Amino acid sequence: MRQALKRSRLAVESGYHPVSSVMVKRRKSKVELPPVECPLRQCMNLISGAWTADLIWYLRAGERCFTELQFDLKGISAKVLTARLRFLEREHVIARIPKQTSPPTVFYALTPLGLELLEALTRVMEVGQRLKLSK
Repeated sequence: MRQALKRSRLAVESGYHPVSSVMVKRRKSKVELPPVECPLRQCMNLISGAWTADLIWYLRAGERCFTELQFDLKGISAKVLTARLRFLEREHVIARIPKQTSPPTVFYALTPLGLELLEALTRVMEVGQRLKLSK
């Protein structure tokens, strides 16, 4: 165990890494570093949240109220749904539309940015379907 630890420490310090029993020189990456605020990373962080893609998907048909979304997303708690809706509203993906009814009702709809994100999600879903069929 100590010898393996010594070998790994030596590999890190020397720029080599073990491949089976031989030490191989690490190659430097020729890919330029992404910008600090990488747009792809921001987009992936946005849609990777729990239930986010599902919410965008169900809002594609138009305005939906909270209870309709909760019914659509079976298994989501009211607390999580509220948190996701607030997050997406802060990110300008969805718009919160209060209606003057009795009792007051709030509807949610996709913004123009949300519609662009929906197009991207649709393309990802199409690729996923093709991958599924190829197996």
